[in-house]
Amino acid sequence: MLNPKQIPSKIGYYVAGFTDGEGSFNVSFRQRVTGESPWRVSLSFNISQKDPVILALCKKHLQCGGLRQQKNGVWQYEVQSQKMIETHVIPFFNHFGFLSAKKKRDFSKFKQIAKIVSTGGHKTKDGVEKIVEIRREMNDGGKRKYSDDDILRILRDYTPNA
Repeated sequence: MLNPKQIPSKIGYYVAGFTDGEGSFNVSFRQRVTGESPWRVSLSFNISQKDPVILALCKKHLQCGGLRQQKNGVWQYEVQSQKMIETHVIPFFNHFGFLSAKKKRDFSKFKQIAKIVSTGGHKTKDGVEKIVEIRREMNDGGKRKYSDDDILRILRDYTPNA
């Protein structure tokens, strides 16, 4: 587990401030055809920039995730591992925090969803419904492949395969 107290304050607050302006906490749904639930719930944290130097600093101090360059030349630092989100990303930002109300709100909701996922709630109808409700207010709605109504309709109509 990451110990944020071992990160120099100057670096930690810089990364948190940079994330406050440029970072994103995301919760996505991917449709499945088998399993207990018709949805796979995935959490991710990312920051995109044209210059990878700051992103490499984030990766170094969060001790997880990866860097990749997109086709448009923009670099992205991303953490998709549920375990790394729980043991590195959340402790880091719990310690260093954010100034903007919007990022504080999104991070709080992200943590609520991460807790549901960590306890297996994302595999139940009630858990998915709760995640949809919490996610609704994240990232000002954001671009989403599936609308909340689509997710809930497919969930309601789903019959698990035996």
